[in-house]
Amino acid sequence: MGRLAVRLEEADPKGLVRESYRIEGITPGECRSIFMDWALSLPQGRPVPDALRALIAEYASDAPDHPMSTVLAQGLAPASEPRRRGGRIGRAAL
Repeated sequence: MGRLAVRLEEADPKGLVRESYRIEGITPGECRSIFMDWALSLPQGRPVPDALRALIAEYASDAPDHPMSTVLAQGLAPASEPRRRGGRIGRAAL
């Protein structure tokens, strides 16, 4: 397998994801909150998909049923198309 584009230290500079895997009984909601903190702590210009792949390779392969593994995989999934919300504002012509 080729070298990952992002080293683990660069992918998780504060160790947030590493620590989430050490928390016994962590919930999916807590993992999503940690994920948001992680994403906001990445340096500007850091390729997020590459960082996610590095984290998945390091942690998720050993703990596929951990809720953070699910959150990391969801982070790589393409964003869904935004849908129009109902109500008068959604129907108003600009």
